[in-house]
Amino acid sequence: MVRRKKKAGVLRRSLLSAFAVIAFLVLGIYIFFGIYFRNHFFYQTSIEDVDVSGMTAEDAAEELRSEVKDYLLTMYDRNGNSYQILGASIDYDYQPTGEEEKLINEQKSFLWPAKITKDKKLDVDKSITYDDALLQEEINDLGCLKEDYMKKPTDAFIQMTDNGYEIVPEDQGNYLIKDKLAARVKAAVDAGETEFTFTDDLYEKPEVTSDDEVLTACMDKIQSYFGAEITYDFGEDKEVVDKSVISSWITIDENYNVTFDEDKAASYVQSLASKYNTYGDEREFKTSKGDTVTIGGGDYGWVIDKEAELEQLLQEVKNGDVKTREPVYSQTAVSRSKNDIGDTYIEIDYTNQHLWYYEKGELKLDTDIVSGNISRGNGSPDGVYKIVYKKSPAVLKGENYASDVTYFMPFAYNVGIHDAPWRHGKFGGTIYKTSGSHGCINVSEDAATTLYKIVEVDTPVVAYYREKVKLTAENTKISNAYSYYDEAKEKAKEEAAKKAEAENAANTPQVNEGERIAEDGSVEAVPAIPEQ
Repeated sequence: MVRRKKKAGVLRRSLLSAFAVIAFLVLGIYIFFGIYFRNHFFYQTSIEDVDVSGMTAEDAAEELRSEVKDYLLTMYDRNGNSYQILGASIDYDYQPTGEEEKLINEQKSFLWPAKITKDKKLDVDKSITYDDALLQEEINDLGCLKEDYMKKPTDAFIQMTDNGYEIVPEDQGNYLIKDKLAARVKAAVDAGETEFTFTDDLYEKPEVTSDDEVLTACMDKIQSYFGAEITYDFGEDKEVVDKSVISSWITIDENYNVTFDEDKAASYVQSLASKYNTYGDEREFKTSKGDTVTIGGGDYGWVIDKEAELEQLLQEVKNGDVKTREPVYSQTAVSRSKNDIGDTYIEIDYTNQHLWYYEKGELKLDTDIVSGNISRGNGSPDGVYKIVYKKSPAVLKGENYASDVTYFMPFAYNVGIHDAPWRHGKFGGTIYKTSGSHGCINVSEDAATTLYKIVEVDTPVVAYYREKVKLTAENTKISNAYSYYDEAKEKAKEEAAKKAEAENAANTPQVNEGERIAEDGSVEAVPAIPEQ
């Protein structure tokens, strides 16, 4: 029992001794590193991303200087191109300021057990030195500042294209503001930055962008005009005014004010008039005798009121209207088909001294007539006209006459169709050549009565001669008569034809027997035919 107690006491003393030794060792280690870290950085410590673990302040400063010697600033422009400035090129260097010592003193070295395994990233106010002049030279030599590389920005603008007007977006270009870039590079070097990308504020900017209020307001107005679509109804034909047409009328000044070039719009209206006006046109007309004659002159036909049409068209375009309509006419005809005479009309054949009246293609009346006296130059006017009005009774007055008639239906100025009781039923034949009227178309009282009852005002009147005639009366001279024979003009035509014939003969080489005209126009001998 006594022996066991002795053994237990020995073991206890041994354990206590061991614990004491371990505690002494731990304390020694703790004190050692506590003293050590009073002059050295903790492990896992970095300054400005430079590992200084276990280094003294002097060692850390030297390590930082070593790192600085390899300094490289990389810059990227907006196109992704890179440019570099080497620290060595600008005498870039690190000058210790004693801040490393200060950081060690702030470590609280005897707390090292709690901090030794943790990453510690420290910053210092580095004292960096470099040569400003060398840095400026490096900046000046940057490729991104070369004039042949930089491109000035361009403003957004409105341009006419195949699709109409469109906003052409601005081009940012890549023209750097040198002073701003130099300041940014210097700031990067001062801060020890190793890379940065040029920001937009370093570049010159376009003054006008595609979202500019003035630009968009201009386009909004243009688009509202382009929304207009005016379809002209010309019967068998249609003409459309849409943006493809309107775009050529629009004028945009330097301040993006939108106006219409009314001259161009007026030219368009004029083109419609030139194409679709039929007033005074020559027409191919199939006669009641079955042949076709060409009739010109007269005042019948469609006439667009160009001034009123232009005014209405411009207003509709400005309103953005979409509609189908006829143009504004100052004069209309019966039909908008190519045959604007239609199938209801009066036909007068002066040569055959006969009149026909058709209603919807059906013959309602045909009768002999007596027209203007050819021998006195009072031949009735030919051309296409229309009944201007009807009057019953009427008194027809001239310079030396006044005639009472029951029915009067004028169609060409003061020339019209009327009854002529003084002719006692004699009409047709060749009476008109020597004993015709002063220009009017005389018909029997029965024919005049029938025609007056059934014909409407504005009914077309187609009147023609089958030969040239001399018309000297004022009412026929101004009628644009197709058959008017102007003696002076006809004589001039004959003389011109004779002159042309003489010139042609003079320019034609004289060819004798055995000669021929060569390809170059000269005269050559006809080659002999070889004997067989």
